[in-house]
Amino acid sequence: MSRAGALRGDGLARGMRIGLFGGSFDPPHAGHLHVARTALRRLGLNQVWWLVSPQNPLKTSPSGDFQRRFNAVRTLATQPGMHITDIESRLGTTRTIDLLTHLKTRHPGVHFVWLMGADNLAGIHRWAHWPQIFRSVPVAVIARPQDAVRARLSRAATQFATSRIRESEAAALPLQSAPAWTYLTERLHSHSSTALRARH
Repeated sequence: MSRAGALRGDGLARGMRIGLFGGSFDPPHAGHLHVARTALRRLGLNQVWWLVSPQNPLKTSPSGDFQRRFNAVRTLATQPGMHITDIESRLGTTRTIDLLTHLKTRHPGVHFVWLMGADNLAGIHRWAHWPQIFRSVPVAVIARPQDAVRARLSRAATQFATSRIRESEAAALPLQSAPAWTYLTERLHSHSSTALRARH
């Protein structure tokens, strides 16, 4: 998919299952790839879109050079079904709810699922209009070791406890009406972008 492909909807057909995986990816690492691969396989997705954000709105320090981060994701996520896009930059937003509203309006027949690591579930209550994200599309949370307990006890997990579906039924998540979410556990990677930057 080209950079503009997600914005135009190139190659999308009704009924497709698309995972949306957003982040600054500064830098992208094996933990990110673990999230994307797990979701692709366990949720029966047709594609995972890596949404490279121009800036993390929750961080005061600027994200690294966008082109460098975009190219790094493209180098990492090479397996079939992985697509890298700068749709947030093209839409002029860093707010997840704005992106979801655009995609759902433009592609009403596509089943979108928001993907994130357990660390994001633990802190999603700081995102703009975060309950609307859960009410907009199904959400899949992929376990990471250092955040598992904190994520399960998070404000979001508590508020939407009755909307959680069993991990054994995760393959049906993309077809569920929001709010619906699941917590996937798999072999874990403890890599983090912060740790990787500290080594260089």
